[in-house]
Amino acid sequence: MTEQDTSSVEQNTSSASEGLDQDVEPDALMQDGSEDVADEVKAGVASTPVTPISLLEREGEVAADFLEQLLDIADMDGDIDVDVDGDRAAVAIVDSEEGRVSRRLVGDEGKVLEALQELTRLAVQSATGERSRLMLDVAGYRAERRAAVVKVAQTAIATVKSTEEKVAMNPMTAFERKVVHDAVLAAGLVSESEGVEPQRYVVILPA
Repeated sequence: MTEQDTSSVEQNTSSASEGLDQDVEPDALMQDGSEDVADEVKAGVASTPVTPISLLEREGEVAADFLEQLLDIADMDGDIDVDVDGDRAAVAIVDSEEGRVSRRLVGDEGKVLEALQELTRLAVQSATGERSRLMLDVAGYRAERRAAVVKVAQTAIATVKSTEEKVAMNPMTAFERKVVHDAVLAAGLVSESEGVEPQRYVVILPA
């Protein structure tokens, strides 16, 4: 695939993502069990509805078909892994025997990945009639980012516990904020998101 073709893929996915964000905040795109669950975490209550495993498996199959077609059209290497992670489908584009997944599908700070995830969710919604909370990863980017964010969150959590003072973290994506909220909840503290995209951030509060 030429650099011009790859650039076109990035522009198309980024444009699609920007179009979605013009009318609603990124967190609102996933209002049924949003990535940004500050209110639920603060209240200590999980309001995410339980999705049947059969539907999640169906979402994964549709997403895999969509992504395989996309890779074929773009003439890119990569295999598709499908799984169910808790209450959502989890799909990953991984390196194949034919070659490595293009890291351009991740983009700067994961922006192309976020746009591709939204396009995949729309494809799933079109096929199933249900809004999807599917999580997409490319070349292990989210897994690596999750580990890094958890480490930062644990440091902030330790500070809150020792000082009994709230700590405001740096701006993060919806995915990263969800990782922080999960870590805070597991530590027995509360958290909330403040600010507006792209400067939305998490505040960790004493219990």
